[in-house]
Amino acid sequence: MERFQKIVCHETYKQTYEKLQELEKDREFCGHDMEHFLSVARISYLMVLEKNLDIPKDIIYATAFLHDMGRADQYEKGISHDEAGAILAEEILKDCGYTAAERKIMVDTILKHRDVEEKEDSFAAIFYRADKLSRDCIHCKARQECYWPQEKKNSRYIY
Repeated sequence: MERFQKIVCHETYKQTYEKLQELEKDREFCGHDMEHFLSVARISYLMVLEKNLDIPKDIIYATAFLHDMGRADQYEKGISHDEAGAILAEEILKDCGYTAAERKIMVDTILKHRDVEEKEDSFAAIFYRADKLSRDCIHCKARQECYWPQEKKNSRYIY
């Protein structure tokens, strides 16, 4: 997890995270903060363990902590947050010592984290599901106004 620790200490990561928090300070729907990133990481990790997949913990956590960071560019520049996040992730991951093959897995997962059409046991499919399961729809104050269809809202805890 040493490389993962470098991500959260990376100057670009810290600046982008601060900018994202400022841009979302009045957001009434689910936010993109450390609580969300940790939930996605932990749920993804549990799912990977349950399926006995060989995906290192630091890759799971790195992907989770980077997957929504492109939202700052989405708000400011109007580009999709998955594309912006993939560009940002590539830069940060390279600086933090991840190999080209590892970066490809993580960047591809970030690009697909909103709409994945992969086999069920792929990292991208697991990550997609974990991202959705991380939301606490049960206790959300904006549940009635949320744009998620009722059938997609989490009505019970699985992880």
